[in-house]
Amino acid sequence: MSERRPPGGETGRPLPADEQLPDGGTELSPREIEALDSRWASAWTPDEVARRLAGVRAPWYVAAGWALDLFRGRQTRAHGDIEIAVPAGRFPEVRRRFPGYVFDAAGSGRIWEDAAPDVLAAVHQTWLRDPATGDYLLDVFREPHDGDTWICRRDGSIRLPYAEIVHHTRDGIPYLAPELVLLFKAKHARPKDQADFDATVPCLSPEQRASLAEMLDRVHPGHPWSAGL
Repeated sequence: MSERRPPGGETGRPLPADEQLPDGGTELSPREIEALDSRWASAWTPDEVARRLAGVRAPWYVAAGWALDLFRGRQTRAHGDIEIAVPAGRFPEVRRRFPGYVFDAAGSGRIWEDAAPDVLAAVHQTWLRDPATGDYLLDVFREPHDGDTWICRRDGSIRLPYAEIVHHTRDGIPYLAPELVLLFKAKHARPKDQADFDATVPCLSPEQRASLAEMLDRVHPGHPWSAGL
């Protein structure tokens, strides 16, 4: 589900580009975007995130590549970061768990350090930073929702109860349903996304395959992944 995409290529750490962004922030050069990789070297693992968010009642979940590894029950590749998602209106519940850290907002090649509420309201992606080291540790998506109903950022007509889309590992770590993870990955279909698709589809149930096929036809008509379902 991550969308950090650098200008003109697949290298570096891409940034979301689908929002009406507020003024201010720092515009990053392509070299600075690529350099962000090193600042994510200490990113937490799903176990660490779950430990820190234990007891939070907001329906948060691990997203993107890590979610697919949690679904498959083992780590299958290296991950440059970790992303979780939370209903936008309940983000304060997560934020309160990290005193001493700051949240930077990110979008379209810009970063707003220690973002103010109006900036956070305008973008969906926030990076948790350790101010002592400058390292980024966690990427938090603040997702649209209607109460306990999740709303897809790509197509607002796709609405599902959080109780249906949040799965759990045997250890209780919440993660996004794999068919939805793949739906988000389909937009860019980078080499790692294609590898994730190829490795995950054989593990999906017939119902999950059918759901993914239906959503791909709706959000990305004619997508080449549809033929593999």
